Amino acid sequence: MTATVAAVLTGGLLLGACGGGSDGDGDDGSRGRKTSPSAEASPSTGGWDTRPDSIAAVGDSITRGFDACSVLSDCPEVSWATGTDPATRSLAVRLLDEPAGHTWNFAETGALTADLPAQMERAAAREPELVTVMTGGNDACRPSVDAMTPVDDFRADFARGLRTLREKQPRAQVYVASVPDLKRLWSEGRKNEAARQVWKLGICQSMLRDAEATGAAAEERRQQVQDRVVAYNEVLEEVCAEDRRCRYDGGAVFAYRFTGDELSKWDWFHPGKQGQRTLARLAYGRITAP
Repeated sequence: MTATVAAVLTGGLLLGACGGGSDGDGDDGSRGRKTSPSAEASPSTGGWDTRPDSIAAVGDSITRGFDACSVLSDCPEVSWATGTDPATRSLAVRLLDEPAGHTWNFAETGALTADLPAQMERAAAREPELVTVMTGGNDACRPSVDAMTPVDDFRADFARGLRTLREKQPRAQVYVASVPDLKRLWSEGRKNEAARQVWKLGICQSMLRDAEATGAAAEERRQQVQDRVVAYNEVLEEVCAEDRRCRYDGGAVFAYRFTGDELSKWDWFHPGKQGQRTLARLAYGRITAP
């Protein structure tokens, strides 16, 4: 394994998505636009604005479009949050009349939730109306179960990230996606021989190591990772609920059952272009809900 492969694979990560495309989710080619002040809540009055005019994204490799376009590479143009690829129909494309100059992607491949405050600092400087957050995957996807981020530390890091944003942008809205079901991703990807070989290079070893093993030790290890992801999602929901301008996805990303067609053809773990489109659809539905 080359140094480049090791560095990128140990930092890369996961995926998520949900929802169907029909009336109201923007997947029919239409884009919901602001109509009149009475049509929706105004940020100045403390209500939720379903049509924000600018978006900043923070998080990890999923939001960077890692492995969606080519092997071991970010592809932000297909990012579910801020991408410009027409086929992906990102959140920015669905929400904004003019995405160019009104979207910023501060996510980083390999980022942990401990990196969130620094990302929020950069995002706040752009004064966005909406900040999307997808974090926690790398905290669970570690070289071993023992190396996973403790739940209390995860809570402190996420809360500190939100406080950092609030200190600079108290009116910014925040959309928080749940951590994907890593065990489900293992279950889907392990059917593919090529996937099992790629995983041996170092992707999410806490979950994906010995992908074909079915013994008690392997099952217990995977369940420990699963339990940690569930705990992280509880933290995301609880901390977001304490912020009146924050919306959690209700666990929709975690609940979504990905298929092989939605996964990267290079690592069978990150979302491919279709998976990114699904994520965008999910986010749009939650953000534009009354």
